[in-house]
Amino acid sequence: MDKTLRSQLVWLCNVTGKPILKLTNKDYADNGLQTIVDKYGSAYNANLIVFNELQHTITGWPGGKPDADDTYRPERAKPWPKRVVVFSPHPDDDVISMGGTIRRLVNHGHEVHVAYETSGDIAVSDEEVMKYMHFINGFNQLFGGDFDEVIKQKYNEIKQFLAEKQPSDLDSRDILTIKGLIRRGEARMACAYNGIPKKNVHFLDLPFYESGKVEKLPMTDADINIVKALLQDVKPHQIFVAADWADPHATHKKCTEAVFQAFDDAVAKGEEWTRDCIIWMYRGAWAEWAVEEIDMCVPLSPEELLAKRTAILKHQSQAEGAPFLGDDERLFWQRAEDRNRGTAEVYDRLGLACYEAMEAFKRRG
Repeated sequence: MDKTLRSQLVWLCNVTGKPILKLTNKDYADNGLQTIVDKYGSAYNANLIVFNELQHTITGWPGGKPDADDTYRPERAKPWPKRVVVFSPHPDDDVISMGGTIRRLVNHGHEVHVAYETSGDIAVSDEEVMKYMHFINGFNQLFGGDFDEVIKQKYNEIKQFLAEKQPSDLDSRDILTIKGLIRRGEARMACAYNGIPKKNVHFLDLPFYESGKVEKLPMTDADINIVKALLQDVKPHQIFVAADWADPHATHKKCTEAVFQAFDDAVAKGEEWTRDCIIWMYRGAWAEWAVEEIDMCVPLSPEELLAKRTAILKHQSQAEGAPFLGDDERLFWQRAEDRNRGTAEVYDRLGLACYEAMEAFKRRG
């Protein structure tokens, strides 16, 4: 695959306003790309190479299509069904980034696991904590006869702490634990909605994240060994990881580095499962792959895009008022839909099939 040629032709399409198969020898010459025509013999030959490459990235079968010729498909037909691990740095990156693909994998019968690498606790507001504390206290009074002294004591402690908390104060361990529990509950709800059984939902709680601050701890062997244990248990045929380095706190980068290190160590040790495992990289709320980088693109129907939005909204603590939305005023579900629709529009402008939305992936080489 000549990604330089692909990049040049995508640029030329943007300059001329033409789809790939309508580019002419003159278009190339007028825009400083005559050397491509000279190399491939004609605009038509170069056009066809890139058009076919992009066409072959599109698949409705992200886990491979069984009993089908997979020569030009981005994923293998066999083995079928596959064991899949989706690594999610925070407890919502999975559905924000590839919620449609996850549903497709589940519906096709693959064994899908989701591994939430960090607790995401610092991204929960204090108001969310109080909402749940009020519920627990009320539940205790209604059904416990107000006799559970532990709940009463913790409720009063946390209420007082939050009332006296200053903007620069770090959360107590109890509050961070509650915030982590909130995000776990939301993640379980989203997974259940997507048809993923509870036993396939893993909370890794990587230690590097648990500083209680925006600035995280260094990643160590302790983080990598947790990932290794999961991979050795599942022995996946597919791994999906975040490659969104625009994440402002670099959590995505550290999480994915832990997966790469764990996988590479397994390869070095000659673990058999690694010989039949492919790593796919996704991007999410902060960026998208350039067309020339895409190796697999999964189309979504309007109904599938709506289902993806529903899964994202299961993470209620990350909707309106979430602490780390960044400078982008759009909510996470809006960013996801805009990004997925934008990818589909790019493919449409290049003269390929026109879909409602598309989720894009790059294969780790």
